[in-house]
Amino acid sequence: MFSGAAAFALRLDEVLVDGKEHWESVYRNKQPTEVSWYQARAELSAQIIKLVVRDHAAPIIDVGGGASVLTSELYAAGYTDLTVLDLAGAALAAARSTLGPNAPRVHWIEADILTADLPPACYEFWHDRAVFHFLTDAAARSAYVRQACHAVRPGGHVLIATFAEDGPTRCSGLDVVRYSPAALAAELGSGLAFVASRREAHQTPSGAVQSFSYSLFRRVLADSC
Repeated sequence: MFSGAAAFALRLDEVLVDGKEHWESVYRNKQPTEVSWYQARAELSAQIIKLVVRDHAAPIIDVGGGASVLTSELYAAGYTDLTVLDLAGAALAAARSTLGPNAPRVHWIEADILTADLPPACYEFWHDRAVFHFLTDAAARSAYVRQACHAVRPGGHVLIATFAEDGPTRCSGLDVVRYSPAALAAELGSGLAFVASRREAHQTPSGAVQSFSYSLFRRVLADSC
C-alpha cells in the first residue's frame, strides 16, 4: 500500500511513461507530414509571435514543438533564443533535421512539460499547439498552469491553441478536451490574463478540416498562479 502522495507520484510516473511511449511510437511509425496536426507552415502561430515579440533576442519556448516547422520559421525570421520542448525524442529529431546545421543554435529539451525543470521567469513567449488539449486530467492541467506561471516572466505571453468547441473529440487515438476562449481562460486562472483569440480551420493531410482556437494570454502577478 502507498500513502496518498506516494500513490499520486507513482500514478503520475506511469502516465508519463505511457505517454512517452505513445508519442515515440507515433513518430517512429509516421512521417511528420502524415500526422493530422501537420502544417506545412505555422502561419497563424508565427504571425501572432511576430506581432507580440518585437525583440528578436527574447526567449521563446515551443511546448510540444516536436516536429513542428514553427521553430524553423522563427529562426529564419531572425529570432535567436528559441527552445523546443517535447516528450518524444523522435519528434525532436525530426525538428532538428529541418534546421540542418543551424540546429545546435536552438535549445532542445526532451521532457514532459508537467515535470520539466524549467528556469523561473525566463521566457517572453510560451507557445503550445500540441499539449494542453490532451490533458484530460484536472491535476495534469493544474501542473501545466503552474509550469507556465513559473517559467514565463511577468508581462510575457502565453499562446495556447486547442481544439475548438466544434473540433474533434479524439486525436491520435487519445481523448482530448475542447475549449472556447472563455473556458480556457477559466482553466488557466487569474495569473494569465486573456488578451485575444483567433480561430483556425486546419486541413489535415487526409483533407479533413479541424477547428482550432488560438488564445493569447499575458502573464500577470497573482498569488493564485
